[in-house]
Amino acid sequence: MAILVISSSLVALIAGLLFNRFAVPRILSGEDPPAMAIKELISPLLSLTVLLLAFVLVSAAGSYGKAEEASRAEARALDQISEAAEYVPVSDRLQIQADAVCYARAVASEEWDSMQYGKGSSVPSIWSTDLRRVFKSIEEDSAFSMLVAADVKRSDEREERLTQSTASVPVLVFWFLLVTLIITISSLGACLPLKKNRGHIVALSVLTALLAAILCIIQDVDQPYSGLIKVNPTAISEIERQAHRDLMKAQGSYILPCGEDGKELREKAN
Repeated sequence: MAILVISSSLVALIAGLLFNRFAVPRILSGEDPPAMAIKELISPLLSLTVLLLAFVLVSAAGSYGKAEEASRAEARALDQISEAAEYVPVSDRLQIQADAVCYARAVASEEWDSMQYGKGSSVPSIWSTDLRRVFKSIEEDSAFSMLVAADVKRSDEREERLTQSTASVPVLVFWFLLVTLIITISSLGACLPLKKNRGHIVALSVLTALLAAILCIIQDVDQPYSGLIKVNPTAISEIERQAHRDLMKAQGSYILPCGEDGKELREKAN
């Protein structure tokens, strides 16, 4: 999409300059129109920049901010599950903490890649389902309510994280912004003075680059899990390392039911 924005902006700039160079002289019979002051190019730059930056800030505070907070909150909830498991019998504790490690690995490895395309993964659900299965066996335990509350929080934050993986800006709005950019650049290029216009061309080129960059930023920020500005699985990966370290410290010979990517080992064997 960024290539489309940049190429469209360049085409609009070139089209406006060509129109100014070859068509305007014929239309005006060789008379040079009143020169356009550079400040007249700066004026639409300021207004459009403010408008588009406001749009970027809304997108960042909305989609990107919610995505980042949801990923951190999910990691905290998973950490609470792993810590609350310390208050249940050993066999159940090991299973809960192992499921927590595998869930974190599945999210960071499998689901994070899928979210670049606005999709989730079924792999984390394997371990969240197994967590609830273990919870049923400890309903009478004092830690049961803590575990369930943390798991509900984890589930809610995962749902929010997946929701934010889809673009919040409608496609129609993005195309409207792109068409507006093309019309603006072409119109300004066509209105340049015919003579002594080198400074105007430079100013218009800078304006074109900035407007194209802003529109690329809007598109990039609106997809929090892909592009240059993206949310990384740092929080949940850190929780995975801590939970795995604590599990191995307490039970060094314990074999996790999943691999590094969070997939079931028996699934890999098949």
